[in-house]
Amino acid sequence: MGAIGIFVVSLIASCLLHSVSAATRHYKFEHRFVFTISMTYRIIIFLLIWDCRSNCKMHGIRQIRSGWADGPAYVTQCPIQTGQRYVYNFTIIGQRGTFWWHAHISWLRSTIYGPIIILPKENIPYPFTKPHKEVPIVFGEWFNTDTETIIAQALQIGGGPNVSDAYTINGLPGPLYNCSSKDTFKLKVKPGKTYLLRLINAALNDELFFSIANHTLQIIDADGVYVKTFKTDTLIITPGQTYNVLLKTKPHFPNATFYMTARPYVTGPGTFDNSTVAGILEYESESKHHLKNLPLFKPLLPALNDTNFVTNFTNKLRSLATPQFPANVPLNVDKRLFFTVGLGTSPCDQNKTCQGPNGTKFSASVNNVSFILPATALLQSHFFGQSKSVYKLDFPYSPLHWFNYTGNPPNNTLVNNDTKLMVLPFNTSVELVMQDTSILGAESHPLHLHGFNFFVVGQGFGNFDSIKDPSNFNLVDPIERNTVGVPSGGWVAIRFLADNPVHTSWGLKMAWLVLDGKLPNQKLPPPPMDLPKC
Repeated sequence: MGAIGIFVVSLIASCLLHSVSAATRHYKFEHRFVFTISMTYRIIIFLLIWDCRSNCKMHGIRQIRSGWADGPAYVTQCPIQTGQRYVYNFTIIGQRGTFWWHAHISWLRSTIYGPIIILPKENIPYPFTKPHKEVPIVFGEWFNTDTETIIAQALQIGGGPNVSDAYTINGLPGPLYNCSSKDTFKLKVKPGKTYLLRLINAALNDELFFSIANHTLQIIDADGVYVKTFKTDTLIITPGQTYNVLLKTKPHFPNATFYMTARPYVTGPGTFDNSTVAGILEYESESKHHLKNLPLFKPLLPALNDTNFVTNFTNKLRSLATPQFPANVPLNVDKRLFFTVGLGTSPCDQNKTCQGPNGTKFSASVNNVSFILPATALLQSHFFGQSKSVYKLDFPYSPLHWFNYTGNPPNNTLVNNDTKLMVLPFNTSVELVMQDTSILGAESHPLHLHGFNFFVVGQGFGNFDSIKDPSNFNLVDPIERNTVGVPSGGWVAIRFLADNPVHTSWGLKMAWLVLDGKLPNQKLPPPPMDLPKC
């Protein structure tokens, strides 16, 4: 089998609702898969019918020359309209590992998501001992209020959105929340076996610590790319990231059960869901031990703000960099970019009251540009030569106004609200430094690049030094992935090759336009006939 699509539909115990009437949305999924076992995997996935507008994003799938199936609303396609359908038809080239799909408009992805698992080609083994069993573990969030109402209110008043009421593991909140002990994910294992856990962080914004009491995890894969393995008691996973880890169980029945827990890593000044989700690791036994009477051990997670742990963990991540699994990091750079990321402010709408600093609105920005989604999809407007009134091509290569990014903030915190794109010629090798800012408080920012993998060649704290810091870049075996966290009060440097003609977007947001190449296989084909209309 070349690819597996797994859809998770979960129900949460009603006791979490506290008599609050949360909106219910109904979705009908029709799906079929076509597998071709060769150099590629061809997948026809998701004929969707919705009772509200949405899109579907295959997170981490490169979508080479199939940008029409990438999913971001108003970037690569218009939303699927109520009662309509769209076929996501794409080919997976050279990828295997753990990925995931989710809705990609507003905050719908908080509840609509699931794993995508791509196995190695037939007769190609894992570069580690074959596990006894593979288990997807998806971290998510539960909200007592309709998430579309939450984000709509936050955008209107300019304050921070309300946080989730619980975290979940495979859709279940677990026993540490009130009256939800029956809604607990249990991983049942056998002694002396090795299990492959496919971890996915589907939470909206929260980086999560994860650990299993009295057990060690061996990191073998990050975002679908094999890494030099190492063992750890705890890991940190950023929203959108995936890890494959090996769990080796104890050789004999341990006469105990074990919590597996996750809770947030917190860096910013805003509110957050200060709770812990728990599942249970339970050993099977032929002697039928009474599991209810066994001791239950709980792991010791790092402190909520333990940046030292996060830094040490991420510094251990290295690509295999072998002939079979090379690290093809660009050594020569065509374009160097420097982006500041963080929070600023926008003026409050006339005759409105806003909850941001001094009566303004909070606004996320990249290089002080807060991205405005257009009314028509960027990729469609570019392909048909109708982009003049949709977007501008002058996104700044670096900040227009330099300041001490991690020191005292500037007096003017206002951002520019616009639809600006960064244009890259096909096959451009790019080095991008993303710098956190402390304008309204330093915090870690998870960022995902659609349509590409990149190499994390360096990171540090304070302001990036363009003279000294590049000398410490790792160009031998840097980690390759599709989602990275910009350190709180620091910076991260990545390199990638713009070899996929497509519009892409970051998580904060901003958008790129990678132009067609000269050869036929370097050009984006025309859109499918059923591409949604705005």
